[in-house]
Amino acid sequence: MAHEQHNYLNHQKGIWSWLTTLDHKRIGIMYFVAIMSFFFLGGVFALLVRAELFTPGKTLFSADVYNRMMTYHGAIMVFMVIVPGIPAIFGNFVLPIMIGAKDVAFPRLNLMSWYMLMIGAMITGSTLFMQNVDTGWTFYTPYSSIKTGMGVIPMVLGVFIIGFSSILTGLNFIVTTHKLRAPGMTMNRIPLMVWALYSTAILQVLATPVLAITLLLLIAEKALGVGIFDPQLGGDPVLFQHFFWFYSHPAVYIMILPAMGVISELVATYSRKVIFGYTAIAYSSLAIAGVSFLVWGHHMFVSGQSEFAGILFSFITMLVGVPTAIKLFNWISTMYKGSIRLDAPMLFAIGFMFLFTIGGLTGVYLASTGMDVHFHDTYFVVAHFHYVMVGGTLMALMGALIYWFPKVTGKIYSDLLGRIAWVFIFTGFNVTFFPQFILGNMGMPRRYYDYLPTFTELNQMSTFGSWLIGTGFLVGLFGVFHALLKGKEAGNNPFGGKTLEWTIPSPPPHENFDKTPVISGGPYEYR
Repeated sequence: MAHEQHNYLNHQKGIWSWLTTLDHKRIGIMYFVAIMSFFFLGGVFALLVRAELFTPGKTLFSADVYNRMMTYHGAIMVFMVIVPGIPAIFGNFVLPIMIGAKDVAFPRLNLMSWYMLMIGAMITGSTLFMQNVDTGWTFYTPYSSIKTGMGVIPMVLGVFIIGFSSILTGLNFIVTTHKLRAPGMTMNRIPLMVWALYSTAILQVLATPVLAITLLLLIAEKALGVGIFDPQLGGDPVLFQHFFWFYSHPAVYIMILPAMGVISELVATYSRKVIFGYTAIAYSSLAIAGVSFLVWGHHMFVSGQSEFAGILFSFITMLVGVPTAIKLFNWISTMYKGSIRLDAPMLFAIGFMFLFTIGGLTGVYLASTGMDVHFHDTYFVVAHFHYVMVGGTLMALMGALIYWFPKVTGKIYSDLLGRIAWVFIFTGFNVTFFPQFILGNMGMPRRYYDYLPTFTELNQMSTFGSWLIGTGFLVGLFGVFHALLKGKEAGNNPFGGKTLEWTIPSPPPHENFDKTPVISGGPYEYR
């Protein structure tokens, strides 16, 4: 009888050992379970919202119920799924291994970050049963501070706590990257996934406190009557939007930069080529992070800000396209004349590039002051940000799941199930959101419960697409259980990856490396 391999999964046994673990790999698994549960809940709300919009007027729910479902869908997906998703799950699992470290710099802080996410999510979720909230995920004043019920306070408090989870994770990653790299691993030798997580961490640490302060001010006004955003108390409701978007636009890059890191790993591995323009991709992550702090004003073009501010924010917003395009062109150049394997993770990488490009190009319309007046608060905006944030991030999340699944579990994820999931998600995504560009151009406003009969066919197409997306993710979930129960043994390096995580056993041992590795070359040495 063969001895069971000693690894991080069987290092300690029992639920308590998981709940008190300081192992970054176990904490990554705990984030996966929690965030996928939130994703399921947010997805159900999305399907219900689309079902209600299948016909004009009332289809299934009242306007009040619709407003609540839309709010919970947005808040759950943004604050509990897409923002923490890739950094918390895959960042926790692979970042220390990729740089040759035994763990993150502050393991206890890492566990505390997970608990803060759970506490914040429970407080936010409790409003489902206590006092419902119908403000949308942006909590715009003066509606949130004057009109709606007191349920806004616990919901905002929950998001506030979740924000601190994000800050602590970012702080941990920055210190880990600087202090725990293996001998010989200079900053110009770290994998591009680590560069992406490092750039994201800077945004998490610098931008998230602004959201935290803004939400505290909202609580103070609503609970104590302090005049900050309420005009009746001498406040300014537009000030809330400035604060909110100063965080929330960088938050778009907190969501998308880790996804770009995943795509860099997938493109290099499945093209069997040295990544083209390593330095350009690495520093473009920092450039995107830096510029993202200066573009919040493009959300305010119709708020009455000055023409000069509008022109300036329009110019800076379009500037984001430069480092973004650098990444895209370098990925395509890496694939050029590569030995490309169109396995499921690579399909998700190509899907990311396609959807993100559409999202990026339609962003040019919204960055133009004149065009934004026409498209502002229409379904065009809904389609744009779903193409960028959801299409991009979730494509990368699925690609990362299948790519690193063998390393995490020791089992191979079925490539066939991965491909089927990709077909449903990619097709469904375009069927759902492309009609919304047309709806927005025709003038259908976003967030509305009802719409004109002339918009019916396109809305029904959009709802049908949402069912395809839901089916795709159910196939993806089935693939996880199938692989755990019947998956083949993975071996150390089933895909021929070159980064450090592929040099250790699958699943990894408790302390990652028997002996600290010494690095003498770059991370993508395909020859």
